[in-house]
Formats: sequence, C-alpha cells, structure tokens
Amino acid sequence: MAEILGCPACYPSGQVATKTQIRPEDYLRMSFEHDAEFVHGDIVERSIPDYIHGRIQSLLAFLFGMATKDHHLYPCSEVRMKLAPEVYRIPDVAVFAGSSPKERVPETPPLVIVEIVSESDRHHDLMQKLEEYRNWEVRYIWVINPMTKSFLSYNEAGLQNVSSVSLAEYPFQLTPAELFANL
Repeated sequence: MAEILGCPACYPSGQVATKTQIRPEDYLRMSFEHDAEFVHGDIVERSIPDYIHGRIQSLLAFLFGMATKDHHLYPCSEVRMKLAPEVYRIPDVAVFAGSSPKERVPETPPLVIVEIVSESDRHHDLMQKLEEYRNWEVRYIWVINPMTKSFLSYNEAGLQNVSSVSLAEYPFQLTPAELFANL
C-alpha cells in the first residue's frame, strides 16, 4: 500500500510522491546509519543524540545500576522493543524488573522507560510515543528535558512536570538538580 505524500500540482512534472509501506520482518532485517523506529509500516527517523543526550543516558544507566544492583533491575539504553505487531520503538533508557529479557527484541514492557528530549523532537511525535508506551503498560514513563533541566512524568492524566522521579518499590529517587549537577 502506498501513501500519497503530495499532489500533482505540487510537482513541476506532475508526478506524485509516494512512500512504500514495509513489513515488520523487513524492518528487523534493515540497518540504519542512525537507528530508526517502525510504526505501522513506516520507518521513523530518530533524532541524532548530542553529547548531553548521550551523557544523560550514561548517567541514568549508571545510577539505575548503582541504586538497584541488589534488586534485580536491568537498565539498558537504545534497545529496539516490540510494543505491538506493527510498532517497534527504541527508548533512550529502559529498565526491566525481575529478570532480563531473553528475546533479542523485547516484547514484554519494561518497568521504566525514559525519553530524553532533543531540540529536533516534535511534541506531537513525542506524545504519540508516550501514549504507545502507556498502552503497552509501562508503569513508569519519564521524560527528561535537557533544555529546561526538568523532569516530566506521563500517565493516563497526560504529561506532567515533576520535582523528582522515583520507583516506589525500589531504592531509586532522582531530582533534576542531582542529574544535571553531574553533566
């Protein structure tokens, strides 16, 4: 199935641009210069992380690892995950509880997903991704905004500013001041 991206009047030659939909199995065999996600037949480019973005990912993985080393939590960053039959996302940071995933592409939701906002991120796209995580039943969905040095939490009430993030059942709590002091 092709999706119309334009109209004949938009192109001098009268041609219409089309985009070919692909299958999930084709997406999983592909490689990308900068990894991409898969949403209902479309390849979705991800923002290219800058130094601060990568540093935040590293710090979170370290902090989760230190705070939870005796509690069977397994942090990872930029791992492709299957949220639905035609939706594959790559969260910036994810934390699995109980046991580490056995699949190459996890299909069971992690306890925590963290998205780090990039300057090129579009609000609509971020909100769509957060809602997909919520529908996948991720318990903790956090957004870190390096530009405003703020934390947000996403749940059925929507996206809300928070003064800290924590895991009720584990010894983990973090404030923006603590995170950004280490950058």
